[in-house]
Amino acid sequence: MQAFIALTPIAAVFLLLVVFRLPARLAMPLSWAYTVLLALFFWRVPPVVTVASSVQGLIIAATLLYIVFGAILMLNTLTESGAVGVMRSAFSTITADRRIQAIIVAWMFGAFIEGASGFGTPAAVAAPLLVVLGFPAAAAVLCALIIQSTPVSFGVVGTPVLLGVGSGLDHPVIHSMLGSADMHSPEFAAYLGQITGYIGILHAIIGTFIPLVMILMLTRYFGQERTFKNGLAAAPFALFAGLVFTVPYAFIANYIGPEFPSLISALIGLPIVVLAAKKNFLTPEDTWDFPPRRDWEPSWIGTANTGGQKKSSSMSLLAAWSPYLIVAFLLLLTRIWTWLKEFLSGPALTITYEGILGTEISASVQPLYLPGTMFLAAVCCTLFIQKIDPASFRAAVKKSAETLAGAAFALGFAVPMVRIFINSGFNYSGLDSMPMVLARGTADLARGAWPLFSPLIGALGAFIAGSNTISNMMFSFFQHQVATETGMPAAFTVALQAVGGAAGNMICVHNVVAACATVGLLGVEGLLIRRALIPLAYYILAAGLLGLGAVYLLFQ
Repeated sequence: MQAFIALTPIAAVFLLLVVFRLPARLAMPLSWAYTVLLALFFWRVPPVVTVASSVQGLIIAATLLYIVFGAILMLNTLTESGAVGVMRSAFSTITADRRIQAIIVAWMFGAFIEGASGFGTPAAVAAPLLVVLGFPAAAAVLCALIIQSTPVSFGVVGTPVLLGVGSGLDHPVIHSMLGSADMHSPEFAAYLGQITGYIGILHAIIGTFIPLVMILMLTRYFGQERTFKNGLAAAPFALFAGLVFTVPYAFIANYIGPEFPSLISALIGLPIVVLAAKKNFLTPEDTWDFPPRRDWEPSWIGTANTGGQKKSSSMSLLAAWSPYLIVAFLLLLTRIWTWLKEFLSGPALTITYEGILGTEISASVQPLYLPGTMFLAAVCCTLFIQKIDPASFRAAVKKSAETLAGAAFALGFAVPMVRIFINSGFNYSGLDSMPMVLARGTADLARGAWPLFSPLIGALGAFIAGSNTISNMMFSFFQHQVATETGMPAAFTVALQAVGGAAGNMICVHNVVAACATVGLLGVEGLLIRRALIPLAYYILAAGLLGLGAVYLLFQ
């Protein structure tokens, strides 16, 4: 019963957004209010803790809005300069097929951005770029959300594993089992390496099919004929694009470590896929496109849509693409160069609010390390590279601020609701936090079939927290203990948690709201979550079945 009650805040979000189709600006305040009441009167969380959690959530929401604003401003700046037309024209020389374009931009380039940055940045980059190429805003966001799966476990140079799983397992029980002193000891590192290898293999098997799943969703919901058949026609190329990423990905995860599988595999795969597309290798005979723009449904179109913009006749291709190149370079530099990373994210440049309102809850912001700063730096460079006049830039800033306003209200309730849910362990009832009560209830029901449910817990954690890293922090030790108590392989079970946590990013509310905001698409978040549930169901079911088969066939 406690687990069922703990599930109700998640159910409230799902019902309001997906079933009743309320826009996030209405659904999230209602969900926040319900979670506050549940925390106060059932979990007996002190009122000051709910307020402090909400403050913590608002600080996190502000960092997300900063990233979103940078992405929107870059898109609007490119629109004002005429670079959009140049980029669209150049991309059509590679391929005019929208299925192939989605694979190159969302799957390959999005994976690279995830490997370097995380923070929801791939959607903030890939969705606007697809809109630039002529995609409906809703189609662009859906593609960007679907690829928030395979690359995520090793995003931000391995943070979900190194920090998420590592911190989650940094427990005396684990250290006693391993004979390790702390999470930096060789024994602990070896155990984390074993988990990393399992994560890489599981993702590689499941993720190979994600480009195909993505284009199936694209042709089914945004095509003239609304059929999966058009997506299946590009299956050979989609599976090829999956393999050129997942094969090196699994190898790097098993033999190098968690820092570089997503980053290096994308760098290997991107030029191969682009060259294959130019040479028509395994590409379909037909060229698939969206219906004529006049036939697009209103829910497809965002205010940031650039379909009617003209091409600048004087701008070079390098100048047009320079903002994306600059963003990619800055993200890579600030995540790989250790000295710069430690400086930008160090105490001197970190704004910290310790003990919010006298509680144990705290929040911190590293403004110069956030991807939003990289976007703004790229915009500043673009002003000079593309010779944008002040009036055009002011128009871009104004439009970006107007677009951001809609997302700000929804995120201002979504993230505080999540923090109340997570921080509900600070209470007078003696109950664990809502996520942990929910996880324990699921474990009691699953018993011997736990590997089938383990990825689901990871996905729920990411859906709640908006982060694979936080999901792994919350549930890695729990997953390890459930596995130990039921005789399951513990390292493999923790890997299933991490894989499910990565997939959960596809439907995380504040990722969806933020991605929609980057293309000016608000009010259809529930529709997009409902559609993203299909690839999510594929991912967690495939992971669960692989886990169940491995536990009873390979680990016996």
